[in-house]
This record gives sequence, structure tokens and C-alpha cells, in this order.
Amino acid sequence: MPIVRVEMWSGRSQSQKAELARAITEAVATIARTSAEETIVIFQDIPKENWAKGGVMASER
Repeated sequence: MPIVRVEMWSGRSQSQKAELARAITEAVATIARTSAEETIVIFQDIPKENWAKGGVMASER
């Protein structure tokens, strides 16, 4: 059973996450030759104050 973990900034709507989950599930099921029912997508929302890129906090960008 494939498990896909998606970490991204907080702020996406439930409908955006649902659309993304459908697209990821379809791609994983097709490419990994598994079923959509066996594919798990986990979303983890991370506040910008807990994320840095290039040594700069995302909340400061």
C-alpha cells in the first residue's frame, strides 16, 4: 500500500486538498500499478513560521 506524505504551508482549502488527493491517488495507482483504494495520502500543514528556505524563514518572505 503506497503512502504519500504532502507537507505544505497552511492555508489550502479542503477542496484544494481533495483535488490534490485525487490527482496524487490517480497517478500513484497508475504508475505503481496498485489500486486507488490502497493508496493513502497524508497532508501535513506547516505554519510559515516553522518553515525556512535558504536560511530565511518563510514568514519573513
